[in-house]
Amino acid sequence: MTQAQLAQGASPLLAVRDVSVVFGGIVALNGVSFDMHKGQILGLIGPNGAGKTTLFNCLSRLYQPSSGDILMDGVSILSRPPHRIAEIGIGRTFQNVALFPNLSVMDNVRVGAHAKTSSDIISDSLRLAWVRRSETSINRKVQEILAYLGLEDVAHTVVSGLPFGTQKRVELARALAADPKILLLDEPAGGLNHEEVYVLGDLIRKIRSERHMTVLLVEHHMGLVMSIADHVVALNFGKKLAEGTPAQVQADPDVIKAYLGSKDQ
Repeated sequence: MTQAQLAQGASPLLAVRDVSVVFGGIVALNGVSFDMHKGQILGLIGPNGAGKTTLFNCLSRLYQPSSGDILMDGVSILSRPPHRIAEIGIGRTFQNVALFPNLSVMDNVRVGAHAKTSSDIISDSLRLAWVRRSETSINRKVQEILAYLGLEDVAHTVVSGLPFGTQKRVELARALAADPKILLLDEPAGGLNHEEVYVLGDLIRKIRSERHMTVLLVEHHMGLVMSIADHVVALNFGKKLAEGTPAQVQADPDVIKAYLGSKDQ
């Protein structure tokens, strides 16, 4: 999405509208609003407790907002349970890897592909012809994604025995297997070394351009966010502090004070 297209008022793919979340007496999000347009990489930044993960959990329907709305293609997603969110095109990874540790890489990725199938236990048990065709298609898709992310050599390895960085790629592969329109990445650089973070940045840009996905990135690694994001939203204590291009957000005095430190430091 180019700036010219945004200026022409293109409808957002995802619209967060005045979303608040209250846990007991604690306000985790307070009236947060922003738009996300097709093809964007949007970075969501903020310190621990800023509300980033709470917002992510609202988008993936693990949390229900206390007020406000979240629209995808102009339609509210808030009536959907978590297990129905993948079918409308929202996929996510987790800050702490949430794989099935005793399954192979291939089987973990296959789980993601099954999120968009319409099979049921009876059809699967009878091995109906359409089920077999579906399984063949899923296996092709899984093989393609493993190759895309350089995971073919560990396809049959149990994920619990893999390095943390590789497990993160497996989780990304599982998210991609559901063919999401919007990919939610929760702290993808966490636990990675400098070289791995650099490779990750290139990979996220590659996924956006080659697989035509829109990416919402929650990340503490400022260098990664500022180098790949088209648009940045900064949160502080559950409120939106600033929004704009990476250059605009980096130059915002409140952001410098709250997140990046003063220029004298």
